[in-house]
Amino acid sequence: MTFDPYLRRWNLVPDGELIHTNSSDLLPVRLAGEPAMLKVARVDEEEVGHRLMVWWNGEGAARVLRHDGEAALLERVEGDLSLAELVHAGQDDEASRILCGTVDVLHGCQARPWPDVPPLEQWFRALEETAPQVGGVMTLALDTARHLFREPQGVRPLHGDLHHGNVLHSRERGWLAIDPKGLIGERGFDYANIFCNPDLETATRPGRLARQAHVVAEAAGLDRTRLLQWILAYAGLSAAWHLEDEEEGQARQTLAVASLAAAELNP
Repeated sequence: MTFDPYLRRWNLVPDGELIHTNSSDLLPVRLAGEPAMLKVARVDEEEVGHRLMVWWNGEGAARVLRHDGEAALLERVEGDLSLAELVHAGQDDEASRILCGTVDVLHGCQARPWPDVPPLEQWFRALEETAPQVGGVMTLALDTARHLFREPQGVRPLHGDLHHGNVLHSRERGWLAIDPKGLIGERGFDYANIFCNPDLETATRPGRLARQAHVVAEAAGLDRTRLLQWILAYAGLSAAWHLEDEEEGQARQTLAVASLAAAELNP
């Protein structure tokens, strides 16, 4: 991947080492002396995320300074705080409340016409295909997802991948979301990934899911039972993705999160 066309077009100066991910290439740059991040997508999903970032217009998320299809020039968020580090320092409740506060800002962007992003139901095709082969809690996750989709509540644009690593701290602007997937669906879904993070060891620690379900439900103004249903559905979906990628160990751990949510629903 060459960044040269965008460096020239937007008068950017490289300011760090190339970062390569499974879905995009990133390069720290400077725009008129100010730090920024040039991100060039290699999959369509990332371009969808760019459109949602543009739509948010910097409200609860990193600002998009320039945008052209696969390429986005983003505000570079260089804070000194980490939500994962907060969790590991014993401040799990505080990290969850920060995540909820960020989601609340993102979900509050309702006045303008919604961006062109796909429906949440589309994602669950992976679970529909995998659950019959695996059975058990994965089948329960699929049944729960179908129940939720029958009568969706609070539908709006969603981040789609909201977790401890995708909310960064800006010294100037506070906590900001990055790397959305971009979906339209029930708002409760955006809280589910919190419970599979910041890592699966933490996520499956005894009592952790039950406590954080109370914390998040209260902070987000969600019905705790419905939140647990979204956690169950999402964890099943995540396990299906892991199985597609032949990551059986991670699939087992993620299904353990699904089982914990199911146990809370049926004590």
